[in-house]
Amino acid sequence: MQTADLNEQEAHLLAVLSGKRFLQMEGLSNEVPFFIYPYAPEASLAVAQAKKRIKTKLSTQHGITVREVNLYDLSVEILKERGVWERVLTVEPGQDKEDFRELLQGMLDPQLHIAPAIRAKIEDDAFDIFFLTGIGEVFPYIRSHNVLNNLQSVVTGKPMLMFFPGRYEQSDTLGSSLVLFGRLKDDQYYRAKNILEQEA
Repeated sequence: MQTADLNEQEAHLLAVLSGKRFLQMEGLSNEVPFFIYPYAPEASLAVAQAKKRIKTKLSTQHGITVREVNLYDLSVEILKERGVWERVLTVEPGQDKEDFRELLQGMLDPQLHIAPAIRAKIEDDAFDIFFLTGIGEVFPYIRSHNVLNNLQSVVTGKPMLMFFPGRYEQSDTLGSSLVLFGRLKDDQYYRAKNILEQEA
């Protein structure tokens, strides 16, 4: 991805996120206020820096507060709170990859663990926009479409933007699919909108 493209996207994100239409979730016709920012995985570092600048500008220039939850950090927090973090670190090197993935999937079930943990992080309601990050770092034991499905009753009344390293493919005939890292089709997810297609 070219630097010019990223700069354009950063400017577009700032314009959309600071707009009244986005903040008041206008034009959604009863759909969930979920948005996806798909970006090239190789641009992850540049996107992380852009995200910091966007959050700073939203706060300082527009008085808009962003609450961010990184799924990887949240996962570590959950495992530590449950007292299993050290055990996970101990078994990981010698365990079969498939078995280890199943172990983590059970410990970090989106419905039982991730969604309630996110609810606890946002229940004070003291923010305007919710950012969900760390999607690539938690694959394959947490799948993004599972998280989104379980957040529909958690993130309400505020718009959410998920930073997604990959493609968000939308088709009238096939529906919408999240393609992680541009290669791994996660599953169909119909309800989010591509932030790059939103008007400022």
